[in-house]
Amino acid sequence: MRESTGGTRQRIQAVALELFTEQGYEKTSLREIAERLGVTKAALYYHFKSKDEIVSSFVDDRLRRMDELIEWADTQPATLATRRELLSRYADAMFAGELPRVMRFFEQNQTVLKSLAAGQQMRDRMMRLAHELSRGDDSPAAQLRATLTLFAVHSSWFAVRTPGISDEERKKIALEVADELLAKIADAS
Repeated sequence: MRESTGGTRQRIQAVALELFTEQGYEKTSLREIAERLGVTKAALYYHFKSKDEIVSSFVDDRLRRMDELIEWADTQPATLATRRELLSRYADAMFAGELPRVMRFFEQNQTVLKSLAAGQQMRDRMMRLAHELSRGDDSPAAQLRATLTLFAVHSSWFAVRTPGISDEERKKIALEVADELLAKIADAS
């Protein structure tokens, strides 16, 4: 039985992510991805024309999730309860499925992301999410706190180095630290 086109794309993404994380984006070739998959380069090109397209496919899913969160937050009152719920939903999305591995890739390949359109889109969405977290408090301190709450979720992947810690424990710690920052952002008057 032949594998579906969607299944093949997902396998390519998984193998590419594995290689990009192991070797780095720059040091991984499409040939190596094809070899690891056991397919020809032509078969790989059918799905992705470049490594940039593969990275964009990781980012597209994350952007979609972030857009949904931004849209939801925009319809809610600018309160601490909304901020907490937004951050909780964001953490749930970032800790789901393959996203922890994608987060590790992003962290290990910052330079590459800065040069790709996908990296620019990610930065834009992060700033929009931070805006939603500080909406109602336009102070510079609130803007920084909002951005740092998102960074608390992201940095938990590399800053928390305790051996054997579960993803659930990691997320709980990230949300506790983030909540300390959120609590100091003023509600809209």
